[in-house]
Amino acid sequence: MIEIARYLNNIEAELARLTLASHGIESVLLDQQMNNYFGFLGGGIMPVRLLVAQPDEEDATAILAED
Repeated sequence: MIEIARYLNNIEAELARLTLASHGIESVLLDQQMNNYFGFLGGGIMPVRLLVAQPDEEDATAILAED
């Protein structure tokens, strides 16, 4: 798995994950719970990371750039 994006909140991260899923690309979000916890302290401290399989990296990056 390779990280292709970071988001400051869970909503943006989940929308990106769903966008990739709609194109048949599986992805994983990491650090959602830590983002929620630190969000109460002002946010931006712990971003949510979006990961995809390495063979999907180029396609996923292009899809997110279009979106």
